[in-house]
Amino acid sequence: MNLWRSLLIAIAIGSVTPAWAGLEAFDFSGNVNEDRYKELIAEVRCLVCQNQSLADSDAGLAHDLRMEVYKLMEQGQSDEQIIDFLVSRYGDFVLYQPPVKPSTYLLWYGPFVLLALGLLLLLRTLRQRRAQIQSEPGLSPEEQQRVERLLNESDSGKEERQ
Repeated sequence: MNLWRSLLIAIAIGSVTPAWAGLEAFDFSGNVNEDRYKELIAEVRCLVCQNQSLADSDAGLAHDLRMEVYKLMEQGQSDEQIIDFLVSRYGDFVLYQPPVKPSTYLLWYGPFVLLALGLLLLLRTLRQRRAQIQSEPGLSPEEQQRVERLLNESDSGKEERQ
């Protein structure tokens, strides 16, 4: 029985440990304001996870970057200086809202260009279909008479069956 109890305790501890892995315990009694720190790491993208901020990520690199941000804040650097340091080291990708500049035009304006191209393609396709439908010849008078005759014959056949 003690073996089972020990096994259950080991499983419980093992399942809780990964939750603690990404959380650092920083001392916010010195130069570093905890709210400012949390806001700053929420603005920076995790380079491993890409869809999470540094605050949300449990990746090892995110842990290292949080530590780096904390150290830079301890040294008295401003948010702008810290952001500039991270951008110079990792590029604009590290920011959730990269600046508008020639190297990020595609990122900022690309979706609108693709949307406009899609709408132009849709309009062109609709116009071609409309022109195709309008240019198709209708039934000749002889064909119309034949269709009417066939329809009348099928109607009279139904009446006879009833």
